[in-house]
Amino acid sequence: MTAPKWLSIIGVGEAGLAELTAAARLLLEQAEVICGGQRHLAMLPPSDARDKLFWSSPIADSVQQIVQQRGRSTCVLASGDPLCYGIGATLLRHVPIDEMTIIPAPSAFSLACARLGWSLPEVEQISLCGRDSAVLRAVLYPQARVLILSADRQTPREVAKLLTQAGYGQSTITVLERLGSLHERHIRGTAASWSAVEGSDLNTIAVECVADAGITGLSRLAGLPDTVYQHDGQLTKREVRAITLAALAPLPGQVLWDVGAGCGSIGIEWMRSHPRCHAIAIEPQPQRLRYIADNAVALGTPNLQIIAGTAPAALGTLPQPNAIFVGGGLTTPSLLDTCWQALPLGGRLVANAVTLESEQVLLQWHHARGGTLTRIAIQRTEPIGGFLGWKPLAPVTQWVGIVQG
Repeated sequence: MTAPKWLSIIGVGEAGLAELTAAARLLLEQAEVICGGQRHLAMLPPSDARDKLFWSSPIADSVQQIVQQRGRSTCVLASGDPLCYGIGATLLRHVPIDEMTIIPAPSAFSLACARLGWSLPEVEQISLCGRDSAVLRAVLYPQARVLILSADRQTPREVAKLLTQAGYGQSTITVLERLGSLHERHIRGTAASWSAVEGSDLNTIAVECVADAGITGLSRLAGLPDTVYQHDGQLTKREVRAITLAALAPLPGQVLWDVGAGCGSIGIEWMRSHPRCHAIAIEPQPQRLRYIADNAVALGTPNLQIIAGTAPAALGTLPQPNAIFVGGGLTTPSLLDTCWQALPLGGRLVANAVTLESEQVLLQWHHARGGTLTRIAIQRTEPIGGFLGWKPLAPVTQWVGIVQG
């Protein structure tokens, strides 16, 4: 039997409650409990005596309060489209869709595209509300169009600074304040010379990316140039990295353990493959931990989770992975066993070896578990006097195993 619908989430535009649809208005009128921010609840008449729940920090406390209302007609007032970086997605992790009704208003992104004449599916979309601004770096490339949900009135200045530092100082920035209201305002300028006076906290930023001379952008495909990473030599080289990421086969929403992460390149490129991919870098050495953190920010993946510790001891409490990469330490007792047991059905374990001892471990695993063994031999040209010759990189033996039923 389907549970009764007790929760409604209603998107509200800048024009306020007056523009609610008849269905949204009915749900609001019938609610026993109303939840929202100060701005939304202030739209209700002062005489409204129903129970009110204000958003608190952390937001998880408010979510729990809402869940506790199950059985009472509860209405959540949200900005724009509740499922576009909004509270709707959060609540759906706690309340089944069968128990709620969602009525969206146009999102800030839809309104911004309508003002600018942009096609929404062709635009990069990110939110900087409660997020590190470095995520912007992952979507920068020449001629990209980017829409950004601002955290507050200071966000445009932060975006302009980041664009300039990343080599996109000539990019056009348009700040669209209070979209859909009588007080809507647009402010335009370039990143490098941005000096606009801070305006409304309610703003959306549109960026038309123009790269400085020599800036070509970084592909989201695996195999970034070795030169983009800070490292101490513990770096999976570009060609091997591309082969390794192909073997790991990331899919949106999946989790990777990068065991013995070095400078973090495998986890970073796993996350760059799709904004919903998550990675955990496990590394014991302090200097390499700093390299991982710096590289993650520079390459647009500041949410890479970094664990200071030695495997397998550091793996016990981590979220279950969909794939695991082991780039070193293969002779550590029980390391591969621990990794294999952590994977779900269909999970992938990819391990690279450069020593004979590590290679012997992979040969044993191949005999025991099957999978594939691949020998990767790369040569790069280097000067020999006035000529060019081939210089081989250290060969890599790669084992790929998939957990079968």
